[in-house]
Amino acid sequence: MFVKRETSRKEEQLNQKILELLTNFPKAGHLAQLILEDEEAHVIQEYANIVSIKRLGFNDHGPVHMRKATLNALTIMQLLQNAGIKTSLEEDGAGEYEDSLCAVVLAGFLHDAGMTMTRSMHEQTALILDYSMINRFLDAVYGKDPQRYIVRSLALEAILGHMANVPINSVEAGVILVADGCDMEKGRARSPLFIQNSRSEGRMGDIHRYSADEIESVTIAAGKEKPIRITVEMNTTVGLFQVEEILLKKVSKSPILPHIELYAVINGLETRRYL
Repeated sequence: MFVKRETSRKEEQLNQKILELLTNFPKAGHLAQLILEDEEAHVIQEYANIVSIKRLGFNDHGPVHMRKATLNALTIMQLLQNAGIKTSLEEDGAGEYEDSLCAVVLAGFLHDAGMTMTRSMHEQTALILDYSMINRFLDAVYGKDPQRYIVRSLALEAILGHMANVPINSVEAGVILVADGCDMEKGRARSPLFIQNSRSEGRMGDIHRYSADEIESVTIAAGKEKPIRITVEMNTTVGLFQVEEILLKKVSKSPILPHIELYAVINGLETRRYL
């Protein structure tokens, strides 16, 4: 029987940071608050983690990860806006910046819902689980405004594209793709590593967990040459697997690729620039 656990201190801190970034955007802020208080969203996030960590031996795909991905996405959105770069909705005359924010919030919080079923094609199975939730949240925020249908499609595109397996065509979906890839710090792999270390045999996905355990921090800030600078600090070169095989692949398929600088800093000494 599922027993709702108390929100962790880490989750509360992330909640506060997310809501602070949305202070001047009432629709997006209201949307985030609705998701944070929603039972279905909460249970889906929790169960995604149970399946991911306990059943499959992968890293965190639950409440903390989905909050980190959302926070990363909002940070990237703010950096792009500060640089005068329009979202796809703005550029196409199909919506306003806040509509783009709403789509990013939905995708950030709900993109890994499909992990409740299977790792394979989880971005596609997420569409099935998220569709009714997205409708419910958008109805509460937009009422009968037909703009909600555009925001829904944009959010679903971002969810479908977050593994870089499906080509995406919007800035907003590109933001989610990069934001998801940036959550690679060692804390995300700690639980599965603890479980793995209690067993003697190796398992599929070990390289992902052990390389992630070498990542000390990922910083998203304004760049010197481009609007966004992503800096990944690690203890050893093992962590380069995360940068080269996961993050770089996602960034390279994102529509926001031209706006990103990407650096890896190894043990505070050697710095490698990828973009």
